[in-house]
Amino acid sequence: MTKQAESVSDFLKAHQHDGADEVYGIADLVRDFDVTARALRLYEEKGLLAPRRLNGSRIYTRRDRARLTLILRAKSLGSSLEEIKEYLDLYGQHGEGRKRQLEYVVSKTEGAIRELEQKRVELDRTLSELRIIHEGAQRQLRERRAK
Repeated sequence: MTKQAESVSDFLKAHQHDGADEVYGIADLVRDFDVTARALRLYEEKGLLAPRRLNGSRIYTRRDRARLTLILRAKSLGSSLEEIKEYLDLYGQHGEGRKRQLEYVVSKTEGAIRELEQKRVELDRTLSELRIIHEGAQRQLRERRAK
């Protein structure tokens, strides 16, 4: 292990149980969130995460972990990285934008609910048509088999 890697490792070990000052290395987040280091670097590049640097190594805080949780949750719901950044940026440095975040969530979820309800109507219509086709084909097949 290099001297630089040792100092980063020592720093992480010394701070991993300090409550609010708890810190994590990139390997910790990769393991804990089942993401790639490349994904974390992309989130940093896009301004979604802002880890501190120690001798060139990324040091993540509890705040970074919380943001990563939100990023992954939003991605699983189909949000783009740009939308996620917009949402995270509303929070502010100390949570002063939480009301604006909630308004954003209400607006976005209303739109998503409407869109999904419309898709459900279309799916139900398609399912009905497929059932009619299926039943007709089954009936014709039975008739041909009976001959």
